[in-house]
Amino acid sequence: MPLYLVAKLTDNGKPLSTGLVWRVFGDTPGPDGHLPLVAMSAGGDGEFRLKPGSYLVHAAYGRAGLTRKVTVDRDVVTETVVLRAGGLRLEAVSDDDRPLPAAECSFDIFGGEDANGERPLVLGNVKPGAIVRLPAGTYHIESRYGDINAVMRADIEVHPGKLTDARLHQKAAEVTLKLVSAPGGEALANTQWSVLTPAGDVVTEKVGAFPTVVLAEGQYDIVATNGGKTYSNTVDIESGRDRDVEVMASDLK
Repeated sequence: MPLYLVAKLTDNGKPLSTGLVWRVFGDTPGPDGHLPLVAMSAGGDGEFRLKPGSYLVHAAYGRAGLTRKVTVDRDVVTETVVLRAGGLRLEAVSDDDRPLPAAECSFDIFGGEDANGERPLVLGNVKPGAIVRLPAGTYHIESRYGDINAVMRADIEVHPGKLTDARLHQKAAEVTLKLVSAPGGEALANTQWSVLTPAGDVVTEKVGAFPTVVLAEGQYDIVATNGGKTYSNTVDIESGRDRDVEVMASDLK
């Protein structure tokens, strides 16, 4: 017997034509304790021919989903599910609204707090500009710029049937470290680098003539070791001010 399935984002919305995955399960667990998967389709509306009986139908739309029990007992059964879902598109920008390099940015999306105060991870390592389909609700977003300590957080509401665009402002800068004999001079090769907080905690360590790092705004001690000697410089990283940071080979630590 035919089973025809339609999904919408809201009660008054149009039927979805793409992005859906339909799964139809039998309602009696098999020998392994799991419900048997009877049929599956992807795209828009789902259309199946099934034996008379009861089934569990699951509609998935990105991270949004809904399960409904249906009974097939007549010529044509039509079921419409309302997912109450929306889309979220994220972008990382500097203080002056300049888009940051997409290859260096990512987002983690967390749900609301549970009874233990923990936020479950919904989806990690989301790239800027990607549209994530989510159930309507409030999500906690962590925006990462680079791979060190530039992290910004925000709570964002996803509304059913709508695409939410959110821009998270990073307070950080990309700097290139150089050990030089004179201002503007050539960077010395085979240099080991340590970036420290004013309290002496290690933020990151690098090796090379001119490594590039992304650092959250603030003050840092930049320590360079070359040829058995150690040199240092204290610098203030200003949000959005990408630049070279030079350590003089005469500035012994």
